[in-house]
Amino acid sequence: HVQLVESGGGSVQAGGSLRLSCAVSVSSANDYCMGWFRQAPGKGREWIGTIDPAGSTRYADSVKGRFTISEDNAENNVYLQMNSLRPEDTAIYYCAAARWSCGAHYNEYQYWGQGTQVTVS
Repeated sequence: HVQLVESGGGSVQAGGSLRLSCAVSVSSANDYCMGWFRQAPGKGREWIGTIDPAGSTRYADSVKGRFTISEDNAENNVYLQMNSLRPEDTAIYYCAAARWSCGAHYNEYQYWGQGTQVTVS
C-alpha cells in the first residue's frame, strides 16, 4: 500500500516560485514512477511531468523550462519546483504513483495524494 501526502502549496504572485513536496510512504519508492498532475476549476486533470525509477524526467510543454521534478530517495520525497509562475498555473496539484508504467495519463497511476492548492495572482 502506498500513501502520498503533498505539501507546500499556497498563494504567490505571478513570476514567483513555490516548491511542492510529496512524502511517499512505501518501502520501495524506487520501484514506482512518480507523476505530478494538476486540476484547475472546471478542467480535467492535466499531466505536468514524471520522474521514473531511474531518475529520468519528462515534462508537459506547458511547464517545460519552468518546473523541475526531483527526488530524495533517502527520505522518500518527490519535489516539484515551480518557477516563473503564471495565473494559469492556478490549480490543485497532485502527486501520483504508478507501479507498471510511466506515462502521461492519469489512469496509469494507482495511488494519489490529497492534493495541495496553488494560487497565482
